[in-house]
Amino acid sequence: MAETTNQYTEDSIRSLDWREHIRLRPGMYIGKLGDGSSMDDGIYILLKEVIDNCIDEYTMGYGKRVEISIADGSVTIRDYGRGIPLGKVVDVVSKINTGAKYDSKAFQKSVGLNGVGTKAVNALSSYFKVAAFREGRTKVAEFEQGVLIKEHKEAASNEPNGTLVTFTPDNTVFKHYHFIHEYIENQIWNYCFLNAGLQINFNGRNYVSKNGLLDLLQRRTNPEELRYPIIHLKGNDIEVALSHTGDYGEELYSFVNGQHTTQGGTHQGAFREAVVKVIRDFYKKDYDAADVRQSIVAAISVRVQEPVFESQTKTKLGSQYVWENGPSMKAFVADFLGKELDNYLHKNPSVADALKKRIEQSERERKELSGIRKLANERAKKANLHNKKLRDCRIHLNDEPPAKNKEEFAEKQLESTIFITEGDSASGSITKSRRVDTQAVFSLRGKPLNCYGLTKKVVYENEEFNLLQHALNIEAGLEGLRYNNIVIATDADVDGMHIRLLIMTFFLQFFPDLVRAGHIHILQTPLFRVRNKQKTIYCYTDEERQRAIAELGNKPEITRFKGLGEISPEEFAQFIGDDMRKDPVLLSQDAVIQKLLEYYMGKNTPQRQTFIIDNLKIEKDLAEEIGAAV
Repeated sequence: MAETTNQYTEDSIRSLDWREHIRLRPGMYIGKLGDGSSMDDGIYILLKEVIDNCIDEYTMGYGKRVEISIADGSVTIRDYGRGIPLGKVVDVVSKINTGAKYDSKAFQKSVGLNGVGTKAVNALSSYFKVAAFREGRTKVAEFEQGVLIKEHKEAASNEPNGTLVTFTPDNTVFKHYHFIHEYIENQIWNYCFLNAGLQINFNGRNYVSKNGLLDLLQRRTNPEELRYPIIHLKGNDIEVALSHTGDYGEELYSFVNGQHTTQGGTHQGAFREAVVKVIRDFYKKDYDAADVRQSIVAAISVRVQEPVFESQTKTKLGSQYVWENGPSMKAFVADFLGKELDNYLHKNPSVADALKKRIEQSERERKELSGIRKLANERAKKANLHNKKLRDCRIHLNDEPPAKNKEEFAEKQLESTIFITEGDSASGSITKSRRVDTQAVFSLRGKPLNCYGLTKKVVYENEEFNLLQHALNIEAGLEGLRYNNIVIATDADVDGMHIRLLIMTFFLQFFPDLVRAGHIHILQTPLFRVRNKQKTIYCYTDEERQRAIAELGNKPEITRFKGLGEISPEEFAQFIGDDMRKDPVLLSQDAVIQKLLEYYMGKNTPQRQTFIIDNLKIEKDLAEEIGAAV
């Protein structure tokens, strides 16, 4: 029998210490790594894990202020809670399953319960420092990649009680990472909305909320778009705010113990069911659930004792009960809304009338679309039999996880990506170089329709749009979304920019919740290839091109990539792999979608003409400079 090189012996068995395991399998602890271009990338989870501890102190009644500063990729967070007990400072940040949150009396209804959070931050940071201040004394410890490099002796201090943590994410783990301050600001606002009265200072700016979820919806909506004033309801361990707008889709924000559950869970499902039931009972009419939830904008926050999440990153609640031997989540939310929302509608007949009109408008629109939708769905099914527009991947965002390797599968689900591109050459290059497990390709045929100002009827009548919404599985909302990342991949020229705007218009007009949830990105591919016989450098900006020329010297060969099809599949694999660069499509807190669309896709206003001319001039000047250099 031939010998095999894969011997399975006692030597094959390894025991990893805590930091080795975190660094070897970071996805189990912080989800996907990423470079900071997505709101669920690992560097934001590191930030969240530290802030969560500050928030837990606040909810226990200690420390009303948190200070956060970020500069040059390094983070410092200071709270004014009780401070880590000085004799346990090193253990709390470097020994797995060590912490006060196992004592439910000390931390009731906490965010973090498994003693892992700050250990993961420590292990995945090139530098990590923790300082605790308690009753005039301090204790400081410093680490590199989770390894203790200096433990300071306990000393006297004039600092008020609390904890200070400084960390720098390890750039060997988080390659090319960068913090997007809009994401951080969004995180901070959520903490403030869920903890009325808490003050957070981020890089010198103060954030505070007095009215909780009411402030959240007021900040996330335009008063002109609301069909009726925001309904704000509060009870023990639950808070709800809701209204309806004129937009398509649902805009839901759900939270558990101060944690933003971006993937929903039992509490969000209970809310969606309960709202429909209360409205049906109040109006004594069996409205279709889709009509009730169409255009709803709402937020729900619950407090749960020892919550069960479906992953370490706590983005989806799995708890069926609110507390031990207590009501089910479904009954708890249903009872609260059944009483409070029903009472509100009885006391505010003008709101009840406006809500009824909005639901009946959605009902009319749905019925008008019913015949068209049926035909469109049949066409989509037939097209799928021979559809070459979609080269699908194997793992999708909402696939049922296997019995084994659930954590690894969940990590790949977060990596699930669909590239939307145009033309056979571009889609062919991406298809040949993609990762078939997690990356799909959808190929457009020419420029899509400008759908600004059109109704959703066009989505079903236009073959491209109809097949795209079926590929994404978003016809009924985001719950069935098949890909976590929707990446628009177009040429780096004027036509490519136009196609990009048309695709973004489609999403903003009909599926704005996709944009708000951070699923839409723009692929960045190199503008230039600078090379000599010894080395090739790909450059994404003109500044990078100039540095590459200086590095290589002796007039290297410079190629300007104008189309994705000019990049070979072998090269493309480098640009959509671990080091893929993509820019998120972000909406500011006060952005009004219809005004944005009117500016970019409406009539040719003087402002927009100036914007286009200025950008074309930059492109022309750059091309002339490159031509002269070559």
